Amino acid sequence: MGAAPAYRRILLKLSGEVLMGSQSFGIAPEVLPQLAAELAEVRELGVDVAIVIGGGNIIRGIAASQQGLDRVTGDYMGMLATVINALALQDALEKRGCQTRVLTAIEMRQVAEPFIRRRAIRHLEKGRIVIFAAGTGNPFFTTDSAAALRASEIHADALLKGTKVDGLYTADPAKEVGAVLVRSATYQYLLERGLSIMDAAAVSLCQNAKIPIRIFNIRVAGNIKRVVLGEDVGSTVSEQA
Repeated sequence: MGAAPAYRRILLKLSGEVLMGSQSFGIAPEVLPQLAAELAEVRELGVDVAIVIGGGNIIRGIAASQQGLDRVTGDYMGMLATVINALALQDALEKRGCQTRVLTAIEMRQVAEPFIRRRAIRHLEKGRIVIFAAGTGNPFFTTDSAAALRASEIHADALLKGTKVDGLYTADPAKEVGAVLVRSATYQYLLERGLSIMDAAAVSLCQNAKIPIRIFNIRVAGNIKRVVLGEDVGSTVSEQA
C-alpha cells in the first residue's frame, strides 16, 4: 500500500499566471493536461479536492485600475477571467475522467452553478473536484481571500498555495539576493512582515479557522501529490512554527 494522505480535504489556490507556462499571456496548452493529471492522482488517493483559480493570466483588477480603468469594473473583469480559467481546467480534468463542478460567486447558470456552500460540500462528498470561480463575488478582494474563505466554508484540512517559487521566503527572492527560504512559520510571522506571498485578509481567515497553509512550487511536477502526502515540500504556515 502507498502512503496515506496527510489531509482528508484540501483547497488548492492556483494563480492565473500558473496557466501561462512560459507564455506572457493566456493559457499554455501544455499546462492544463499536466495539472489535470496531478489533480487526478490526488483525487485517486481519496482526498476531496477543491480549487480556487485566479485570472491574472488574462486581466488583474489592480493592474487595470492603474491603467485608468475604474477599480470596481477592473475587479469584475478579473472575476470573469477566473471563470474562463475554471472552465478550461474543468475541461482538462474531465478529459482525465474526473467528475467536476464549477461554482461561481457571480451567477451565470448557462456555464456554471451558483456558489451554494452546502451544494459545494455535497459535490465534494460525492467525489467531484469542485472549482470555485469569480473570487468572492465582490470587488477589492483577492482570489487569495476567496481561497481562504472557501477553505473555511468547506472545512478544508489545508490550503495549498501553488506558486512559482519553492515556498515562503524572508523577502521576494526575485528582488532580494539574500532572501532565505522559511520552512515553517506562524500566521503572525506573515502578518507582521507583510510578505506578499498571500494578503493579510487571507492569512487572518486561515488563522481564525486554524487552517494550515502549505506554500510550494507548483511548477515542479508531482509537488501537489507530495504536499498532500505530507512530504517536506515548500513551507508550512500554522499556529506554531
